[in-house]
Amino acid sequence: MENMPGDLALPTALAEVAAIGFEWEWDDETDEGRGCDFEPYDRFEEPAKTAWWFRLWTGNPDVDGGEFRFFGSTGAGDYVGFWLVRPGVPVTGQPVVYLGSEGDRGVIARDLGDLLWLFAAGLGPAEALEEPDSPAEPNDAFRAIAERHAPGRRSPTEVVAAAQAEFPHFSDHIDAMCR
Repeated sequence: MENMPGDLALPTALAEVAAIGFEWEWDDETDEGRGCDFEPYDRFEEPAKTAWWFRLWTGNPDVDGGEFRFFGSTGAGDYVGFWLVRPGVPVTGQPVVYLGSEGDRGVIARDLGDLLWLFAAGLGPAEALEEPDSPAEPNDAFRAIAERHAPGRRSPTEVVAAAQAEFPHFSDHIDAMCR
């Protein structure tokens, strides 16, 4: 069952990921984090909340972020969601974007299936954007979800490269909204 406008329920595969969650811990001795600093929501963010923070993030009172369906964030305040850029395509077939609290941003997956394979490889959204070829500890639970919902996917490097090649002007699109 696909999401209808106004429906805040996550797609099944994403709800399964959210139910498992991500592990993240900080090591004070090494001053490094381990795992993925990402917390998926149990449903899509309310449009009013998206509008509020998107206006703050862009500095533009005339935008509302309505072209996005955000489904998670990091402890630093980074947001991850679907960019509703493909007309007539269900939310699960839309690209997945990352908007960082410091202004960094990018398209990290062409669709939900590709995102599932990033998670299966042990990458969170920030890791996928910053260093998709970094060594990570694969996640067997997420791999089972990816195999069930999106069999036959690519490596993290291929996933991110394909997404960025398909949507090379995402950053320019965001820049045009910023004041």
